[in-house]
Amino acid sequence: MISITVTALVFGVIFLAELPDKTALAGLVLGTRYRASYVFAGVAAAFLLHVVLAVAAGSVLTLLPQQIVHALTGVLFLGGAAVLLLKKGEEEEEIRRPADQSFWKVAGTGFTLILVAEFGDLTQIMTANLAARYDAPLSVGLGAVLGLWAVAGLGIVGGKALMRKVPLRLITRIAAALMLALGVWSLWEAIAG
Repeated sequence: MISITVTALVFGVIFLAELPDKTALAGLVLGTRYRASYVFAGVAAAFLLHVVLAVAAGSVLTLLPQQIVHALTGVLFLGGAAVLLLKKGEEEEEIRRPADQSFWKVAGTGFTLILVAEFGDLTQIMTANLAARYDAPLSVGLGAVLGLWAVAGLGIVGGKALMRKVPLRLITRIAAALMLALGVWSLWEAIAG
């Protein structure tokens, strides 16, 4: 049985926690390069897997030392920034023709990116905490998935709209700078914590 109250509460908490996170940024970048529906399919599948793992694990994920979680997140952010900054420039025309990209390639890229970047993320740990607290795995899982999908959708759609106004090179550099800052911040939390 699904509790609307628990689902709504979890949706709100996860949505707000994920909104400023790297997922919206990743969705934005992928959304500027590929067909939005393909990106969303891969991202949505990865989030579904993460939520299933978090709900199944319950409170086990919360036993990880916070410093390790921060250090891993920091390394992932720095790696993502390096990939964005070191990537060779692509022709604008290739980027603007999403029809040239197969569903499986684009969805696989989105799935892999989110699967790796979000593992052990704050929202995954929060989902595990909420599942342990409310003992309502379906309600918690549904709320978490919908919250994560909403943020991903906003990032992907925002990426398409932004592409019409701002050059891809600038978007990529800003995304890399944000990921670099988040990486340094996460590593600082790991060291200072």
